[in-house]
Amino acid sequence: DEEALRKKITDELYKGLEQDRAKAEQELQAWLEAEKARATSQAQAEAHSQVQDEVSRILTVERSVAHESIQQAVIRERIATEDQRLRAQLFAKQLEAREADLKKQDAFYREQVARLEERSAQFYKVTTENYHKAADQVNAKFRRYELYPVCADLQGQILACYKDNVGKTLHCSNIAAQYLQCVNDAKQNKLRTGG
Repeated sequence: DEEALRKKITDELYKGLEQDRAKAEQELQAWLEAEKARATSQAQAEAHSQVQDEVSRILTVERSVAHESIQQAVIRERIATEDQRLRAQLFAKQLEAREADLKKQDAFYREQVARLEERSAQFYKVTTENYHKAADQVNAKFRRYELYPVCADLQGQILACYKDNVGKTLHCSNIAAQYLQCVNDAKQNKLRTGG
C-alpha cells in the first residue's frame, strides 16, 4: 500500500532524527554535568588547600608573636584577616569566571543542538518532498489507462471469414484491408491526440 509505505518511511526518518537529537542532548547534558562536577571538585580542593595553608600560617604567626606585644599580634591578625579576605575575593572571581565560561560553553552546545535540529528538520522536509515528487512522477509515468479493442467489429468479421473460408484467405482480403486501414487510422489518431 503506497500510503502505508509513505507513512513508514516518514516515521522511520522522523524516528532516526529524534534519536540523533536525543543522543546529542544526552551527550551535551553528560558533558555539562561532568564539567560542573570537575569544577566543583577542583574549587573545593583549592578552598580546602587554601584553608589548610591559612591555618598553618596563622599557627606559625601565633607562635612567633607569643613573645611580642598584644598590639603587634592584633596588627598581624588584621593583616592575616585582610589577606584571607583578598584571597576569598580572588577565589570568588575565579569561580565566577569559571561559571561564565561554563555558561558560554553551554550556550554554544545548545546552539549546536539547535542547528542540528534545524538541519534535521530541513533534511526531513527535503526528503519528504523528494519522496512525494518521485512518487507523483512514478504515478504519472506508469498510470494505467483503460484500453478498448480497436476495430473490434472488423476483427470479428475477419475471424469469421477465415473460419468460413479455410484455405481460401484471399476471399477475406477485402475485410483484412479494411481492418488494417482501421488500425492505421486508430494509430494516427492516437499520435495526434497524444493519448
